[in-house]
Order: sequence, then structure tokens, then C-alpha cells
Amino acid sequence: MSQRTTGIHHVTAFVRHAQATVDFYSGVLGLRLVKKTINFDAPEVYHLYFGNDAGSPGTVITFFPWPTSRKGRIGGGQVGITTYAVPTGSLDFWKARFEIFGIATTEISRFSERFLQLEDPDGLRIELAEREAGRASNWTFGGVPTDKAIKGFGGAVLFSSAPERTASVLQNVMGLEKIAEEGGFARYLASGDLGNVIDVNIDPMEPGHGGAGTVHHIAWRAADDEDHARWRSLVEENGFQPTPFIDRQYFNAIYFREEGGILFEIATDPPGFAHDEPAETMGEKLMLPDWFEPHRAQIEQGLPPIEVRVLKEDME
Repeated sequence: MSQRTTGIHHVTAFVRHAQATVDFYSGVLGLRLVKKTINFDAPEVYHLYFGNDAGSPGTVITFFPWPTSRKGRIGGGQVGITTYAVPTGSLDFWKARFEIFGIATTEISRFSERFLQLEDPDGLRIELAEREAGRASNWTFGGVPTDKAIKGFGGAVLFSSAPERTASVLQNVMGLEKIAEEGGFARYLASGDLGNVIDVNIDPMEPGHGGAGTVHHIAWRAADDEDHARWRSLVEENGFQPTPFIDRQYFNAIYFREEGGILFEIATDPPGFAHDEPAETMGEKLMLPDWFEPHRAQIEQGLPPIEVRVLKEDME
């Protein structure tokens, strides 16, 4: 197969409260807020991006915090669980850290790996797994030292309403390889070292519905614009209807919905998050695309104030 994605580019989800999201993903998980911008289709809503020190593809989770959002229900047609990779030997550190913050966790085993599962303040399901692969993050914040810091995505658990069709897309379009089947899940592997392990339910799941606490879409990596064009052609050749190319400022995107109900995006690695502000200060200033800049004062007035802050549990 000529086209093989290296893995996840980013994951985007709905939440309700911006500050609670910042406190959890930066204050508790120690991720860097790498971009503070707005939903280009609804400028009254933030679009917040959290990742490693550089906001590298394969590390970034993004959020639309919408205070009046309905509560979603996780189910078929969604990313059910977002998996983070942490350094080998660090899972006990994270278990103890979550206990300090009063966050309930569950330990499970899947494909002979140990996972620590929990929920964010809106009920979004995440899990941590120790992985050797992937560059260590150089970002430290609060009580999370660099040798324990989240590297990026380990992968994801996809909840499909038609798992055989989802599996076909993963293998025959996205270029993942099926490597195992066990305990009601099939495991697929992409060619990269982060965001590369994808588990899919074997039996169909009842559909979920979108809202706070659910993932809106999962994005896969394209190397550049030329590679992106090849991806769009391949998606179309396989009977799907991809969107036109969309400029998201920090990557270009196409979208299509696979037959298990999950919204897939394919996003380019460049230009990245440092192209419109210094890498050293990413995430500190509200960044707006040129067409919204004349309305900055009005937009800023309508957004709730947020700050990346060390939480009291890390100051005791």
C-alpha cells in the first residue's frame, strides 16, 4: 500500500467549562496549552489545544468549551477512549497523583498491557499506558517532572457501530496493520511511534450522541500538502465523500465519516503551532486568524478569562 498514516495527528472533543479544562489538562496532566484561539465557525467559543512542549503532531488534544452544551453520551460512532503514552515505570506515579487530586481511577489489562483509566471533568474517557516508543516531552508543569510527563497519544479505542467496516477503512484506506484480537477488541498498528495503537470493538455498539464529554473527531497525520492531496484522492476512490481542503491555520484538513459512524479527519503536519507566535510563548495570547483580527476587542470581551495555573494540590 502506498499510503500509510503514521498515526493520530490530534483528537478534538466537546467540554463545557474552559477553566476546568485548563486546570485538568495543564494543572493535573501537565500538558502544555500550546494554542489559545477560537472556533472559526463560532468565534464566541474558545478552541484550546494541549500537547507536548512543541505541540507536535501525535500529542495534541483540542477542545471546544461550550458552557451551554448538552451532555453527550459515549457510544458507537465515536472515539470511546483517548489513550496517552507515559514513560515506562511512571504509571504508579500517575496513580498516586490522581489520588492526591481526588480523581477516581480504574486499572485494567488489554492486550497484556496495563492501563490506568479515568475521566476528565466532563466525563471524557482517557487512559494512560506505559510505552517505550515516542520522544519524551521536555515540558514540566506543576507536580509533573519531565521524566514522568505524558509523551503524547498512545492511540485510541474506537467505538464503532459497524466494526467490520471501520476495520476495513483502517486497513485498506489508512494503512494500519491488524496485529491482534482479544477480549472483544481488535488491535491495529500505524507506522509511527506515537498515536499508533488503535483498538476497535469487535461487536457493534449502540450509537452515542455528541455533546460535552465526547470526542467530535479523530485526525490522522499527512506529511505535507502533497501527501494530503494523495490522501484525499484515495479516500474518494474508496467511495467516501471527503470535504474540500480546509485551512485550519496550524494544519490543513479534510474530513469524512467512515461507515462505523466515526468522523475522520486527515491533517497535515505543517505548518504547526509556532508559525504565528514565538514557540517560547505559545498559548499565552489569544491568537486570531487575520479575518477575525479587526473584531479582537469584541471577541475577547465575550470569552471567559482563563489561566494556566499551578493547582493547590501541587503547592501543599
